[in-house]
Amino acid sequence: MLPVCRLVRADRHKVAKGVAAFGKNHQGWHYGFKLHAAIDHGSRLAALYFTSANESDVLQLKDLVNARTQVVVADAEYTAKVTRRHIWRDFRCLVISSLRPKQIWVMANWQRLLLQLWPKIEAVFSILKDRSHFVTSYPRSVRGYFVHYLRVLLGYQLGDS
Repeated sequence: MLPVCRLVRADRHKVAKGVAAFGKNHQGWHYGFKLHAAIDHGSRLAALYFTSANESDVLQLKDLVNARTQVVVADAEYTAKVTRRHIWRDFRCLVISSLRPKQIWVMANWQRLLLQLWPKIEAVFSILKDRSHFVTSYPRSVRGYFVHYLRVLLGYQLGDS
């Protein structure tokens, strides 16, 4: 989630009105945007996709993979069965997500190894949000928000973070 203002001010927020929206995740309600990202094994950004905060995560996976993608280690929100089938049919890409505790005993060693890569994407988001000040309410236009996001993402990608 990329909140554009505090939730109590969301009804009066005018800068991103019509583009930002209310959305909810495990942390609670937010008003703003979502950043969907894919990284490669070297923690470099491979794909990015912005949506308003109210859009479903599972629908965005198709925008993060391409014909060269072979395996995706995804969060549980991205792994609906129908979406996994479409990704396999369209891209021949395998989508793996964490298992429920009762399913862990059926996990193969290769799945366990791939799922150990999951903290890398969380580390990238932590760097972007905490060190690079990705989340901000300073821009005074929608263009300003996305110029700020682009500046921080390019800085990360070029190694300035």
